[in-house]
Formats: sequence, C-alpha cells, structure tokens
Amino acid sequence: MNQQLPDIAFFHELANAASQQTLPRFRTNNLQVDTKPKEGERFDPVTAADREAERAMRALIGARYPDHSIMGEEFGISGEGPFRWVLDPVDGTRPFICGLPVWGTLIGLLYEGQAVMGMMSQPHTGERFWSDGIRAYSSSFHGQTVLQTRKYIPLEQAILHTTSPQPEHLRTQANFSALVERTRMTRYGGECYAMAMLAAGHIDVCVEFSLQPYDIVPLIPIIEQAGGIVTTLWGQSAESGGPVVASGCPALHQQVLAILNG
Repeated sequence: MNQQLPDIAFFHELANAASQQTLPRFRTNNLQVDTKPKEGERFDPVTAADREAERAMRALIGARYPDHSIMGEEFGISGEGPFRWVLDPVDGTRPFICGLPVWGTLIGLLYEGQAVMGMMSQPHTGERFWSDGIRAYSSSFHGQTVLQTRKYIPLEQAILHTTSPQPEHLRTQANFSALVERTRMTRYGGECYAMAMLAAGHIDVCVEFSLQPYDIVPLIPIIEQAGGIVTTLWGQSAESGGPVVASGCPALHQQVLAILNG
C-alpha cells in the first residue's frame, strides 16, 4: 500500500457520532420505521436511526477526508478514489426494532477494492470490535483485548451460525442442511454480532447467503486480522457481498466450502 491508512481513532470518532443517533432511539417508541424496496424481501426496514447515523458519519468523513469515496446503505455511493468508506449505520435493523442488542454500526475502509480496516460498534453493550490494518481488538467493560479466532477445531465440534433460516431455497441449493448435520450445533439471529464472536473465538463458522458490501466489508479485516478467513461460497474475495462464508480456521474453511458446494 502506497498511501497511509487513517488512524483507528477516527473510526472511534465515527462510531461515537453514530451512537449519538442510534442509542437514544433504541428501545423507544419513536423509531419511525419505514420499509425499502428490496428484491426477495417483503419487509426491509429502515428507521430514522439508520439515516441520521449515516448522515453524521458522512459529514465527519467529508470534512476529514474530502478526497475519499463513501458507500453507505442508506445513501449509496459518493465520490471516487482508491479509498472508500463502507458504512452500515445499523446492521441488524430488525433486532434494533425488536429491542435486541445484536445490532451494530459497521464502519469499513477499502483501499483499491480490498478491505483493510473495520469496526463494529455496539453502543448499548458498550462493546467495540476493530482492526487497525495489522491486528484485531475488542473493548468492553472487561477492558481491551487482542482478538484471536479459534483454531484446529474438528468440523464435528464446530459451532455454526447463520442469521436466518430464510430463504430456504438458497440453503437447499448450497447444501446447508448437510453442514448443519456435520457440525456440533447451529445458532440463528446474531447478525453482525455473530461475526464479531467468530473473531473473538466463540463461533467457528458463519454462513450468510445474501449480503451487501456494507454488510461484510467492515467485518472482513476484523476476522482476518484475528486469524480467520472470509470468502464467498466459491472461495473468492467477499468484498462485493453475495453468499459469504467466514471461518476461524483456514483448514476448517476448506471443509465447510467443500460441503456447501458438494
């Protein structure tokens, strides 16, 4: 890389600005829930928290890095250049609406199309997970720790996560049921929090079948710099989204891909 990466302190600034918009609205009755048109979805919610948090982050990025591009879930792509910020102000709007604290604000940075830094902020629990371009870290009331994925777990002892059992036809096409049968247990509903738990060594495999770039770009550096691996279902780079598989161990990842593509 021939350009210097931003300081991780700026990611914390962005997360702070987003939390000022999301946290006061969480578990309240003034969410102003709307729905966005999305192929294959009857209801794709968006709230004032989503929109205002993205506006706040865009304003900070525009002031600090006016030559950087921005991609956000709510307001699309603006600008050009080798650096692109990728923002999901509320990843997990459904649990946000339900009052469940498994949502998070995702902040990622691409350099020439490759995910190089990222952060997941959960202001309700006071937790953050991030990568600074070299290592991955977390902070909470326990303090700050270096993240490390779990290694050398046999497939039969692996914990598998996927956010939703729908749409069923995608899981059937990808032989997901065979993976469920081969792993120790399967959990649902964790959204971006499950990816963070994979980086922290508590979950071994996450499979998601329909991600957008803003759903996964911020999480790729966190997982990979903690020792894991993130690819598409077919083993390619995952920055463009689609069906995505994340694993804590490269050897386990290959087994998982082989089963899903069997």
